[in-house]
Amino acid sequence: MDTGIFQERETFFVEVVLPLPLSINYTYRVPFELNESISLGKRVVVQFGSNKIYTALIHHISTQAPQHYEAKYIIDVIDDTPVVNKLQFAFWDWISTYYLCSLGEVMAAALPTGLKLASETVLVIDEETAEDQTELTDKEKIIVAALHSQNKLSINEVMQLLGQKTVYPIIQKLIEKRKVVILEEVVEKYKPLLKSYISLNHFYREEEHLQELFDLLKKAPKQVDLLLAYLKLAKQQGHSIAQDVLLEESASSTSALKALLDKDIFWKDKKVVSRLRHEDEIFSIDFKLSNAQEQALGQIKAHFTAKEVVLLHGVTASGKTQIYIKLIEQFIENGGQVLFLLPEIALTTQIVERIKLYFGAKLGVYHSKFNDNERVEIWNKVNDGSYRVVIGARSAVFLPFQSLNLVVVDEEHESSYKQIDPAPRYHARDAAIYLAHLHGAKTLLGSATPSLETYYNTEIAKYGLLELHERFGGVQLPEQTIVSMAQEAKEKKMTNYFTSVLLNQIAEALANQEQVILFQNRRGYATILLCATCGFAPKCVNCDVTLTYHKTSGKLHCHYCGYHQSSLSSCPACGSVHLVQKGFGTERIEEELELLFPEAKIARLDLDSTRGKYSLQKIIGDFQDKKTQILIGTQMVAKGLDFDNVSLIGVMNADTLLNYPDFRAFERSFQLLAQVAGRAGRRDKQGKVLIQAYSENHRVLQQVMQNDYLQMYNTEMQDRKQFHYPPFAKLIFLNVKHHDAGVLHQAALELATDLRSKLGKRVLGPEQPLVGKVKNLYIKQIVLKVERNAAMQKVKATLVESIRQLNSQKTFRSIWVQVDVDPN
Repeated sequence: MDTGIFQERETFFVEVVLPLPLSINYTYRVPFELNESISLGKRVVVQFGSNKIYTALIHHISTQAPQHYEAKYIIDVIDDTPVVNKLQFAFWDWISTYYLCSLGEVMAAALPTGLKLASETVLVIDEETAEDQTELTDKEKIIVAALHSQNKLSINEVMQLLGQKTVYPIIQKLIEKRKVVILEEVVEKYKPLLKSYISLNHFYREEEHLQELFDLLKKAPKQVDLLLAYLKLAKQQGHSIAQDVLLEESASSTSALKALLDKDIFWKDKKVVSRLRHEDEIFSIDFKLSNAQEQALGQIKAHFTAKEVVLLHGVTASGKTQIYIKLIEQFIENGGQVLFLLPEIALTTQIVERIKLYFGAKLGVYHSKFNDNERVEIWNKVNDGSYRVVIGARSAVFLPFQSLNLVVVDEEHESSYKQIDPAPRYHARDAAIYLAHLHGAKTLLGSATPSLETYYNTEIAKYGLLELHERFGGVQLPEQTIVSMAQEAKEKKMTNYFTSVLLNQIAEALANQEQVILFQNRRGYATILLCATCGFAPKCVNCDVTLTYHKTSGKLHCHYCGYHQSSLSSCPACGSVHLVQKGFGTERIEEELELLFPEAKIARLDLDSTRGKYSLQKIIGDFQDKKTQILIGTQMVAKGLDFDNVSLIGVMNADTLLNYPDFRAFERSFQLLAQVAGRAGRRDKQGKVLIQAYSENHRVLQQVMQNDYLQMYNTEMQDRKQFHYPPFAKLIFLNVKHHDAGVLHQAALELATDLRSKLGKRVLGPEQPLVGKVKNLYIKQIVLKVERNAAMQKVKATLVESIRQLNSQKTFRSIWVQVDVDPN
């Protein structure tokens, strides 16, 4: 039994989900006085172990006591209404079963921190709202007063302070009243960018009244100049003129503008503008779709009559977002909810801003950049139906939707939809499709370069397909050129890492006051620091990788565990001072460009340059405002950025993408290069893309040049079929880890042998991966390659049992087997 009113003296037991990686759920006894408070999806306070207290979720209610242990009593019920519904539990069960993780790991990923309090959780005061204590109870005031005097409290300390164990409901109320926050969360709120616009009082827009106005202002020549400038701009741009544009056009002072505003001749209002688009461009709510977009929208709706999932394959800048908005409008008219997934929420501000205008208070934004109070508030507003549209990164699939009608997954090919660590290692696109299926909703996938698996599903008629081949507004695709680095080096035309062609194109763009984006898929200054005498290269003490030199910090960094050390002036192995830097990253490109173009303002967009609180916004904002002319970046420059003045995209070395040892390398290279190219010439001028490469005749580069996705798809699918890779097979990676290399080798071999005896040739390995040690743990990898039509649940059950048998052996109890289903 799941819900209902229970008899006061009847004994009930609740199976609960704890936010811990436990292989089974534990059952607790319900005190008689709490019988009427329990129901599926509510949080309860329980003791786990000797002294740990957690909030757990009621997953099942029964009258059956557990057979193998005596059930402890639950301490309290926190919620008046459930925070998780039945469909969410069904979704969690699927995630747990499909991706081979525990329900506790799913709960830990799904719930905001404020909904899964534990005795170790630390509270701090919310400085903005804690002063007002008029609505607080006596016990709440005691907690707030204690936090004012000692800055932070653990929940265990709150229990001691109040002399009781049932403190969770009190703390929950303090969080809801925004008096306390969870210590781990320190993030700014999203704020749209507002800009002042000036318009003329409607009364004076009539010609006879306008003449009266000029007569009225004849003794104020500066105000007349401002009025004339406004009228000139209004003919070109409409009645609403950006304040800074008006002042610049009229060469007037703000005092003249203030005088006209005070006289009610001019009106001022604030409008939301994008931080990423042209500074004069505002969003029009009443936009119209082009003929191609209208046809695409009609085809999507037609496909939805027969298919649950539809792929919108449209070239970059074909206007997919406008189609999404119109489709969402139509779906929420029927009273349902919509989930709009984006791969990189930090770099897609423009979409958030644009869609907020359409849906206002009905729209919520959900991702890890919001603090815990905000995430709990969004969770509750989705739960009670206040939010009809939710824009979010991958974690938004876990929100408590009540009536989901549509899921939109933008840039569905993006690898950032896949969760790497910790478990559950789910793919948000695939999880969203299953979530939509549970709700009876439709799913729209959008991409200019779809994943091969998704496109294959359209070929076998599992998904519907429609395509947009032209950019919105008739804008031409960029002119693309490949430059041979080998030929340039042979002719001695290379300047460090730049071909003569790229340098000439950069100089031309700067001369035309246009902007340039350069893409280099490595951060840091030098990839390797190498002794020219003995060949020594400094390695990370925790991982099996060489350290990368970062000039800005003057240190050698590990990009896997974060370890860093001072740079070397001599070789510790042979004492030689002849140390050379091999390879190059974004830092080195920046330094070289500063020497080659000393007059240009240059910025760098990578993980290192965006660590500060406002650094990402500042870098993008400065480039948007043309304060910088050249932007150098890693993959971040390919995601969501849209600048109207960028005429040239330069790819520094395409070979680093093509030569990566992975079966998806060619697919990913095509996707990334096509997406990078899509940043150029996105308005009324054709852009240029210049790709530097040694293997200039590589088929993937030629396919990028021709913008031929289908040719890339067909050639890749031939290889995938021949070598039994997705979508013709399912992959499961087992990363076996231990701090002792000998024990690891023995355990991995035993696990692989056991699996091979049960699953045959489907099991490959164990082998050492490219990086054989990370964070002091040695790694061996076993690969399961299972045919597409196999009974995957039986294979997974066999796998789980083999891992359990391995860990049951005393020698291998500390072996950690990390399971990754459908690895990225």
